[in-house]
Amino acid sequence: MWAALAVVVLAGMATLVAPAVAAPAERPDLPVPYGLSAALAAEPADPGADPPGSDDWSCRPTAEHPDPVVLVHGLSANKTLNWQTVAPLLANNGYCVYALTYGVQPGAVFPQNQVGGVVAMEDSARELAAFVDRVLSSTGAQKIDLVGHSEGTVMPQYWLQFLGGAAKTDDYVAVTPLYRGTLLEPLPTAQLADALGVREPASAVVGIACASCPQFISGSPYLNRMNAQPGGAAVPGVTYTTVMTRYDELVVPYTSGRLDAPNATNIVVQDGCPVDLSDHLSIISTARTGQMILNALDPAHASPPPCAPSLPALGNQVIPRR
Repeated sequence: MWAALAVVVLAGMATLVAPAVAAPAERPDLPVPYGLSAALAAEPADPGADPPGSDDWSCRPTAEHPDPVVLVHGLSANKTLNWQTVAPLLANNGYCVYALTYGVQPGAVFPQNQVGGVVAMEDSARELAAFVDRVLSSTGAQKIDLVGHSEGTVMPQYWLQFLGGAAKTDDYVAVTPLYRGTLLEPLPTAQLADALGVREPASAVVGIACASCPQFISGSPYLNRMNAQPGGAAVPGVTYTTVMTRYDELVVPYTSGRLDAPNATNIVVQDGCPVDLSDHLSIISTARTGQMILNALDPAHASPPPCAPSLPALGNQVIPRR
């Protein structure tokens, strides 16, 4: 469903990759590129490479930031494509940052092996579980913080609810989440989805090409199970921050990402910044979203998110002054 848009992310500007350390003062800050155009060439330049500032397995969390941050990409993306902005931003602010590519079709060869998130989300959640255990073992931390985009906001719910992830997670920042799925009733598009057979059980064509795709549709068995607990999708003990955009063309309506729970804060990037026209893809590469992520992970040192023009698909074309 989202593969066509995600392919746009495969061409653009490469950035330098430098190892992350627990104390950013020990080395110069990494470049933080804003806007999708700054991140697009990273994948073709070095397919599957770690985003700048991430996956330094010698990193040790500091007292200021004791929880390592695990970045979880969206459908059809991978760690290289999704985190060219967020990974160095977090590393520059003193976090140990880790990113994985999950959900690649078994046996896939290049370039298909660069397309993540396409297997059933239950299987991807098991990959996430193993990765988080490796992060905790390497860093000696007790818990991690999650930052997810798109599928990376709803797939980890299976890990949190059914694989013991809640006990290992402190903060969960979800960018363009869809806890209730996309194509919500009573939209005509939901009726069309039924007619095309893309709700689970999926048509054979959809299921073979992308087992996770039908799971995103509102009313799928996967989403029904994720929302079956009394409090809905918000897992007790985890602090949620959801970051949404009114111009989300893939999460329809965008309010599907709202969590009405005492342990959740809901943010719409256009509130207080009408010139932010970020859509589903570009929202993850803006300075405004970046500061919202930092604020959610460290509310004691929060700063007002900058407001600058951000265009659909392109993101920031003018980098806000800090």
